[in-house]
Amino acid sequence: MTTSAQTWSEQTVEAAGGAVQLVKGGQGEPLLIFHDEIGHHNWLRHHEALAQDYTLYIPSHSGFGETKRQEWIMNMRDMAGWYLHVLDDLGLEQVNAIGFSLGGWLAAEIATMCPHVFKKLVLVAPTGIRPPTGEIFDMFLVVAKQFITAGFLDPESVPEFAAVCPEEPTPEQILAWEDARVEASRMGWKPYMHYRGLPNLLHRIKSLPTLLVWGRQDGVVPLSAGQVYQESIKDSRLVVIDDCGHRPEVEKSDEFVRVVKEFLSAA
Repeated sequence: MTTSAQTWSEQTVEAAGGAVQLVKGGQGEPLLIFHDEIGHHNWLRHHEALAQDYTLYIPSHSGFGETKRQEWIMNMRDMAGWYLHVLDDLGLEQVNAIGFSLGGWLAAEIATMCPHVFKKLVLVAPTGIRPPTGEIFDMFLVVAKQFITAGFLDPESVPEFAAVCPEEPTPEQILAWEDARVEASRMGWKPYMHYRGLPNLLHRIKSLPTLLVWGRQDGVVPLSAGQVYQESIKDSRLVVIDDCGHRPEVEKSDEFVRVVKEFLSAA
């Protein structure tokens, strides 16, 4: 991780039938974060900024990081059902939540099952919907480092890119990436990173305040998918960040944090 250990802690908790790795830090009301398909590996500027006003809860999904793999979980609906059990055991209900990429798809699936589990929901370039224009980047056609790089419009201009994707990753980092890719394939191999029924199910969260955040030049999940999300979730808002790829929280941290804080604090 990339900042002082005084601002966050990492622990293993027992929830939903096994060990769950949990990073926690900050102050204020809870803010639940669902990490993307590569897993949670760094505490970054956007975490630190959000932690000034919220207590961040960042669990690792089943099979990611140090969280015990639940063998019965074979698709995203299974993972969503398991997570509802995790949230029960952690005592998190009516909580604000942010989901990134695959974690955004996961958060959306959870919300369709139990809309009242979240207070407000932020989905950041989520997978889960087949784009009407363009295609979701196939992460399994390249190595992890290439996939991570594809998520940035201009990696060389991003100060934290080296923290997200080191030039010389450690063997432990490479193994963690590969383990994450294995678990991501269980969730989204076929059809690739989407569920055909999701747009219809999203109508269930019509009463949940939802913000969608997308980079205009997203090379992993085309913006057209965001437009379908917006059309499918009543009264949702889509914010498009210019000159930005798939990782607005890293590539445009200040703008991302401002948009998210304004949404979460609004009456």
